[in-house]
Amino acid sequence: MFFRQLATKESSLSYFFGCGTLGKSVAVDVVAGDEEWFVEEAKKAGVTISHVIDTHVHADHYSGGRKLAAMVGAEYCLHESDAALVKFPFHALHDGDVIEAGNVVVKVLHTPGHTMDSICLLVTDQRRGEQPWFVLTGDTLFVGSIGRPDLAGREKEMAGMLFDSLHAKLLNLPNETEIFPGHQAGSVCGAGISGKPSSTIGFEKRFSPGLHMADRDEFVRYLTSEIPPRPAEMAKMVAANIAA
Repeated sequence: MFFRQLATKESSLSYFFGCGTLGKSVAVDVVAGDEEWFVEEAKKAGVTISHVIDTHVHADHYSGGRKLAAMVGAEYCLHESDAALVKFPFHALHDGDVIEAGNVVVKVLHTPGHTMDSICLLVTDQRRGEQPWFVLTGDTLFVGSIGRPDLAGREKEMAGMLFDSLHAKLLNLPNETEIFPGHQAGSVCGAGISGKPSSTIGFEKRFSPGLHMADRDEFVRYLTSEIPPRPAEMAKMVAANIAA
C-alpha cells in the first residue's frame, strides 16, 4: 500500500492512497488547483485513480474533485444525501459501502454532524491484515478537536448528531487505529485544531476534551460554546461546489 498526505490551501489536508501491486488508487478531498499533483503522483506510482471522493460538500475551499475525476475517468463520489443538493450526477455512497482498490479496502461510514452528508473512510490493507489500519475523518474528527456543528444553522441539533456519529462509528474503533483529518491548525472548521496532521483513536479519546464526555447534553453545550467565525466566502464556495 502507498499513502500520500497533501497539505494545501485553507489548512486543508488531501489524501491519495492505494495498491501499487494491482495499480488502483483513491483520491480524497482534492482542492481546486491541485489536480495535476494527483495525476503526477498516480504516474509515479504506476496506478490508475478509480475513485475521487469528497467527504462532504466543502464550505471553506473550492473542490477539485469533479475536475480530477473528469481528467482521469474516475468516479466522483459523495454521500447519497447530496442528491437533493448538488446540480450534477455523481456516484452515490451509502453507509457501509465498500470500495476495493486492489488490496486496499475502503469502508464508508456516514457520520452526520458537521454536515448532513459527512462521511469518514475506514481503510484496510488486506496484505497487512484484516483489521482496519486508519480512518480518514474529514471534518468530523480532528487532531485535538471536533468538527463545528453550525454550518447548517442548527448547531444544537447537529452537535447531537455529531455526538451520535462519534460514539457509534469512530470511538469504538481499536485504539491503535490511526486518524487522518481533513484539516490541521489554521482551519476555521473546528476550534483548537492541532498542527499535527495525524493521531490515533486512543490518543484522541484520552486527550481531546470533547471525547471525554459521555453525556450527550454536556457534549452539545461544550461543542456549541466556542464556534469560530464562518469561513470567508462560504456561500460562494458552497454554490460553486454544488453547481452544474
